[in-house]
Amino acid sequence: MALVPCQVLRVAILLSYCSILCNYKAIEMPSHQTYGGSWKFLTFIDLPHRHTEKYSDLTEQQVMASPHQHAKHEAVLYPLQISSLSEVIQAVFFGICVLTDLSSLLTRGSGNQEQERQLRKLISLRDWTLAVLAFPVGVFVVAVFWTIYAYDREMIYPKLLDNFIPGWLNHGMHTTVLPFILIEMRTSHHQYPSRSSGLAAICTFSMGYILWVCWIHHVTGMWVYPFLEHIGSGARIIFFGSTTILMNFLYLLGEVLNSYIWDTQRSMEEEKEKPKLE
Repeated sequence: MALVPCQVLRVAILLSYCSILCNYKAIEMPSHQTYGGSWKFLTFIDLPHRHTEKYSDLTEQQVMASPHQHAKHEAVLYPLQISSLSEVIQAVFFGICVLTDLSSLLTRGSGNQEQERQLRKLISLRDWTLAVLAFPVGVFVVAVFWTIYAYDREMIYPKLLDNFIPGWLNHGMHTTVLPFILIEMRTSHHQYPSRSSGLAAICTFSMGYILWVCWIHHVTGMWVYPFLEHIGSGARIIFFGSTTILMNFLYLLGEVLNSYIWDTQRSMEEEKEKPKLE
C-alpha cells in the first residue's frame, strides 16, 4: 500500500503548478524589451500579461539618470515560452487527473451507465494528454534547458534573470516537472493511443509551435529565442527539424517506459500470486 495515495499526490502537484504559474505571472519584468515582446506571450494564451506601459514612456534622460532602470529597460530577457507552455500543460493535465479521481469517487457503485461512460472518456483524455503533451513536452523542457544551461547559460537563461526570477521558481519550471510526471506514470497505469495517431499528434503540436514562433518573427522582426538571431536560415531549419524528431523520440520513450513500469508491476503481482495457488 502506498504511503501517500496517488489522489492526494495529484492534488498536491496541481496546487504546486498553480502556485508556480501565479508567482510567474506576478513577476515584474518588462516584456516589451524581450525577444518577441508581448507577442511571445500569446503562445500560451497571454498567460503572464505584462504592463509594458511602465517602461514605454521613459525618456533618454530618465534612462541615463537611472542605470538600474536602464539595465532593466535594455535587458534582453530569456523568453520563458516553451517552459511556461509546459507549466500550463502540466497544470491542465493534473487538473484532469484530479477531476477524473473525483468523478471516479462519485460514480463508484452507482451503476449509472451514462456516468461510467463519461468517466471512461475522462480517463481516455487523461491518458492521451500524458502521452502526447505532458510527458514529451515536460521532459523536453527539462532536458534541453539544463543541457544548454550547462553549456552556456547566457544562451538560454541569462544571469540578469536572477534579478527577476527567484531560484525556486526557476527549478519549479525546469526541474520538478520531470519527477512529478514520473511519479504520475509510476502510480497510475495510462493507456497510450496507437503509435501512429500518437506520433501524428506530437508532430502536429511541434509543427504548430514552430510555425507560431516563425509568425511572431514575421510580425515583430524578432525571434523569441535569442540564439536564433545568430544562426542562418539553414541552421534554423535543422534546429526546428531536430526538435521535432526529439519530441517524437520522447513520445516513444514515454510509451516504452510506461509499458516497462506496468509490465514489471504485473509480473511482480503474478509472482506473488503463485505461492497462493500452489
